[in-house]
Amino acid sequence: MKKIVTILGARPQFIKAATLSRVFHERDLKEVIIHTGQHYDWNMSDIFFEQMAIPKPNYALSINSKHHGDMTGKMLEGIEKVLLDEKPNAVLVYGDTNSTLAGALAAAKLHIPIAHVEAGLRSFNRRMPEEINRVLTDHMSTWLFAPTTTAVNNLSKEGITQESILQVGDVMYDAVLFYQKMAQQQSDVLKRIGINSEPFILATIHRAENTNSQEKLRAIFSQLEILAKEKLVILPLHPRTKSLLDRDYSTDQFKIIDPIGYFDMILLQKHCKLIITDSGGVQKEAFFNNKFCITVREETEWVELVEHGFNFLANPISTIQTLVTQLWDREFDSKKNNLYGIGKSAEKIVDILEKNI
Repeated sequence: MKKIVTILGARPQFIKAATLSRVFHERDLKEVIIHTGQHYDWNMSDIFFEQMAIPKPNYALSINSKHHGDMTGKMLEGIEKVLLDEKPNAVLVYGDTNSTLAGALAAAKLHIPIAHVEAGLRSFNRRMPEEINRVLTDHMSTWLFAPTTTAVNNLSKEGITQESILQVGDVMYDAVLFYQKMAQQQSDVLKRIGINSEPFILATIHRAENTNSQEKLRAIFSQLEILAKEKLVILPLHPRTKSLLDRDYSTDQFKIIDPIGYFDMILLQKHCKLIITDSGGVQKEAFFNNKFCITVREETEWVELVEHGFNFLANPISTIQTLVTQLWDREFDSKKNNLYGIGKSAEKIVDILEKNI
């Protein structure tokens, strides 16, 4: 039986992995999962495995709360040991985290073929750790599974062999389509946090470019605080962001809650009025749920969402107020819903791997 080692470490990767793990099981391909531990909070890790029926990790490295170099180095060491023991036919990595880069490096040095899901994304901002991770991973990978035409073009411009670039759509769209009904049945998040019929803004803030600067972080939360004087704001707060806040911003209208599971997040996205975020994954999930998104960054790797008028960059941060006013009553044109495929991306990826490993 052919064996694939999957490297996971952060929330978006758990969601993407759920789509492929299900297909691996259906096809009788053996999957060995390594969880690096990059996201270690129960609400940001274990709950995803439980809710989404992802197979429990075969290996848990428990590597977290370190600087980038230290974290990546320890992950590389731990992953290499597992690969030497498991001797897989391929290594599968997702996205752009330190876990992604460490997994790709370990596989490349052992001459194991690498499959990169969500290849070809570019913010063109080398100050972002994620940009370095995704560029290096792409240039080490054997199969580059690109979600969009833009991603394909980015890889082609960098001189990557055309045969290695495979446009398959976005597995996160697969996940939303598959889990929406389950989320509706199983999540009680609206009742739990006291949301009735009042329209609300869903916000998430965690990127290092925003949280490493006290000035930026304070400016973002001040904007959200002003919004909360007139509109309900719900913010599931990343533990790292919470530790960096200089004061408590939570009020009756500005509800700061603990991190939540995927089903809760799907339900909040479905019922909110609009979304404010700095997350790459949440930008797409907003689109999949027919919600406008305000992205608190200078650029985004999901350029097609900006080009088609679904996503708006809040740069400078002070434009958040204006954008919320402009978008609050605007109708979302849900007809343009094929930017990321048709919800069959996982099957396409596994078809390719099955034939080639």
